[in-house]
Amino acid sequence: MAHLFISAAHKSSGKTTVTLGLCAALAARGLRVQPFKKGPDYIDPMWLTLAAGRACRNLDFHLMRREEILASFARHGAVADLSLIEGNKGLYDGLDLHGSNSNAALAKLLGSPVVLVIDARGMTRGIAPLVLGYQAFDPAVRIAGVILNNLGGTRHEHKLRAVIEHYTDVEVLGALPFDERLAIVERHLGLVPSNEARGAGATVAALRAHVAQHVDLERLLAIAHEAAPFPALPAGMPAAAGGGEPVRVGYARDAAFGFYYADDLDALAAAGAQLVPIDTLSSTELPPLDALVIGGGFPETQLRRLEANAALRADIARAIEAGLPVYAECGGLMYLARSITWRGAKARMVGAIPADAVMHERPVGRGYAELVATGQGSWLGAAPGVRLPAHEFHYSSLQGVGQGLDYAFRMARGHGIDGARDGIVMHNVLASYCHLRGAGAGGWAQPLVECARREALRRKERLEVCDL
Repeated sequence: MAHLFISAAHKSSGKTTVTLGLCAALAARGLRVQPFKKGPDYIDPMWLTLAAGRACRNLDFHLMRREEILASFARHGAVADLSLIEGNKGLYDGLDLHGSNSNAALAKLLGSPVVLVIDARGMTRGIAPLVLGYQAFDPAVRIAGVILNNLGGTRHEHKLRAVIEHYTDVEVLGALPFDERLAIVERHLGLVPSNEARGAGATVAALRAHVAQHVDLERLLAIAHEAAPFPALPAGMPAAAGGGEPVRVGYARDAAFGFYYADDLDALAAAGAQLVPIDTLSSTELPPLDALVIGGGFPETQLRRLEANAALRADIARAIEAGLPVYAECGGLMYLARSITWRGAKARMVGAIPADAVMHERPVGRGYAELVATGQGSWLGAAPGVRLPAHEFHYSSLQGVGQGLDYAFRMARGHGIDGARDGIVMHNVLASYCHLRGAGAGGWAQPLVECARREALRRKERLEVCDL
């Protein structure tokens, strides 16, 4: 039941690379390390999954109820030797004045000791008031130790250790010298995903060696074992309904598309889906499917390869016309459009949605969103007026959008497709810029599988009539 919360004083302190190194170093010792990521994020969890060898799980106050957070933490952490929760932004950063959705709030909810990663470049004596301030700001948060990052050398390390030891009672658990070779390349939404990064395994191996050399792993583990016991699974949590015939649900997973939460894929499987990975870059036709999911990603980086695979694009368009249930988010929405334009280059896409996706230099929609169902959600089934939490991270917009389209949502918060609406509905397609949760109450996974099951039954009935 050991667990630790890895946070930082501010964004871009290096906590992701530190957490990656910790996951890999502890897993190399034979420990079962369960990674968690606080907040809405696809890219960091992909790297954490690679480093730990176990699927990373997201914990998010906006998308999940507190009992769902506790249930996920308990369920997945209970089958591991150690759980590491990586925060987002700074320890006390949050959306409201009281920090109700901050990293600190999550650490308190889970009863996790906090290890603070501090970017110590250019710091000496000033590190003491920083640490003391973070301790005093909320005494209910246990800051069990710090890991100093980006140090200038041994002399710098000695100075910082002496200052922290003299002025505070916080342990220094590690001191990592700056090494530019260990930086992971960033893109407009953060790190380059591990499914695209060349040599991702080698990068994780280098971080593992770096952390193992400069962090006191034994002391870190001892602190993790001092954490509060995992919470009992909350009573009354609804079980996923998985009755009925299994259906085959394809999902695009390759260098262009890879943004899927592990909980959402689990929810599809629990509802009765047989998950079938699809490579949009090399597969020339869809395998036999009852539904298709096209998640987010960076299709703009694979423009020419996606355009060159005209056979698959045409096959997807035919399947949509024939009524295949499809759920597409962000990058998936862009792929279903007529074209994508990026840096002056334009490439043809599936063409099922009458619009063109155009990339911009600045974000169009970024952060948490809240959607209000219009009742035109096709298979989603959300009643008019129901509010659905979501998030969005897109630098593209749709242009030349066809008239008369139905939209599943109006925007109570966020940008969506045009600042007012999101979720284009046509045939059995639901395509949005916003990312909705697939698991849990109001998730899209169960309704998609139910729709796929109904459509499969209709096809079977039509074939039987034809045979007569």
